[in-house]
Amino acid sequence: MNQDPEHQHTAAESMNYGILGDDKQSTPERLEKYTGTVDWEYLQPHFDSGALIYVDPSLSLTEVGQALADDNKAAVETWLKSGDLVKPSELHVEWWKKNPETFNALVVSPFVLMQPVQKT
Repeated sequence: MNQDPEHQHTAAESMNYGILGDDKQSTPERLEKYTGTVDWEYLQPHFDSGALIYVDPSLSLTEVGQALADDNKAAVETWLKSGDLVKPSELHVEWWKKNPETFNALVVSPFVLMQPVQKT
């Protein structure tokens, strides 16, 4: 192992993923960073752990993520009551396994938001 202090400093810097501590990104920048297009196989483990939330296509995924990040309970409760946010059930899972679909996903720890990609 290289004991050169300069080399060790460089290695430590390369491991700074910007997730913890001194992250200078704004919440919208972090939300964008943790948004991506995925298939059901990626989402399955999050469903299994109870962390997956389905976001109705009428809502903005980023807006919902911002509300969760800001702990905006009023907005989240409104969406839950209206059915615009739901925890997927086994019936949903069966459908997505039989009818493959692509989703936009956004990680807002401890949750993973999912929304079908709109077909154009």
